[in-house]
Amino acid sequence: KNALDELNLLNGTALKNKSSSEKVFFELRDQLSFDEKLLQEIEFNIKLTNNKLIEIKDRLVRLSAEKEDLLEQVNKTNIGSIHEDLIQIELQIKENIKSKEESELRLVRARENLVEKETKLKDLETNRLENQHLVNPLNEALQQSKLDEREAKLKFDLCCEEVNKSKYQESELLAELDEKLSLEDLESKSLTISNKIERLGPVNLAAISELTTIQERQTYILAQVEDLQNASNTLNDAIRKIDLETREKLKATYKIVNENFIHFFKTLFNGGRAELELLGNEILDTGLQVVAQPPGKKNMTIHLLSGGEKALTAIALVFSLFKLNPSPFCLMDEVDAPLDDSNTERFCKMVKEMSVNTQFLFVSHNKLTMEIAEQLIGVTMQEPGVSRIVEVDLQDIEKMELVG
Repeated sequence: KNALDELNLLNGTALKNKSSSEKVFFELRDQLSFDEKLLQEIEFNIKLTNNKLIEIKDRLVRLSAEKEDLLEQVNKTNIGSIHEDLIQIELQIKENIKSKEESELRLVRARENLVEKETKLKDLETNRLENQHLVNPLNEALQQSKLDEREAKLKFDLCCEEVNKSKYQESELLAELDEKLSLEDLESKSLTISNKIERLGPVNLAAISELTTIQERQTYILAQVEDLQNASNTLNDAIRKIDLETREKLKATYKIVNENFIHFFKTLFNGGRAELELLGNEILDTGLQVVAQPPGKKNMTIHLLSGGEKALTAIALVFSLFKLNPSPFCLMDEVDAPLDDSNTERFCKMVKEMSVNTQFLFVSHNKLTMEIAEQLIGVTMQEPGVSRIVEVDLQDIEKMELVG
């Protein structure tokens, strides 16, 4: 019994030691994972620093070579010839300034002429749309006239066929025909004669019951016609109501999007003028035209903008629509590729303001854009054919720097 108690005591002690060892093992494993992640971040930062150092060294080499070239040119240059060259350069500069002023004057006139022609083109387009709306009813009336003409021709052919089948001659019928009678009178008279001829046929004993059945069917058909007319009126009222509500909502949406577009455009360009213009008076049928004028430019269309200006204009339009109906996430793929540093800074500032309510995921090779991110995910290839994902949490790095 004493040996059994000792074994139980040793077993309990061994279990406690096992639990303590497992706890220490898990703590060491978590610490190892944290150290590996920290090592990856440090390696990534070392690579970034090495790349910057290489760029700085290359720049120092280029500057040193340029400095030696300049010193050689200064030593070889004659002061007298420099003075003469300066006089020639000043004369050439004056001539260039005069030519520049004349060119600017011609450019201003050409721009004014362009603005005038674009205004005329816009007015002509508006008139064309209005004339198109006026022509549509005329086309419908023309189609209806063609249908009536075909129907009349068909009736005429049927009448000619009936005349040819009968024993009467066309001249006899024309001699007995009263010119004062209209086509409706002739049709009514023909129908009356046809009814009389039919009544001269054999007597139908079941005509009374058939009349009752036909009258009941007529009542049923009239009720259906009335129901269809009521349904048609209800449908037309619903269509008019839907058109009215659609027009009001579309106008309100256009107003909000236009205001957002103007705000984002001025923010991205640090001024300027932009607007979404309607091409017609009817908002349900017309189109939209984007008018953008960056600061210092007098163009009237976006076709005259540079690549970066077009990209900023498109970003302003997309953000104006996104602000109207935002979503929790927004994915952008290298939208800052054609932007310079100043435009990229304004773009980053706008993204940072909108990131309060929306999470932005963007693919970028721009250093300024990567600096505003909270977390970076890079794809590297340390070995040929093997890709590796490197994650860097900038917030954790800032905390580590503050602790350090």
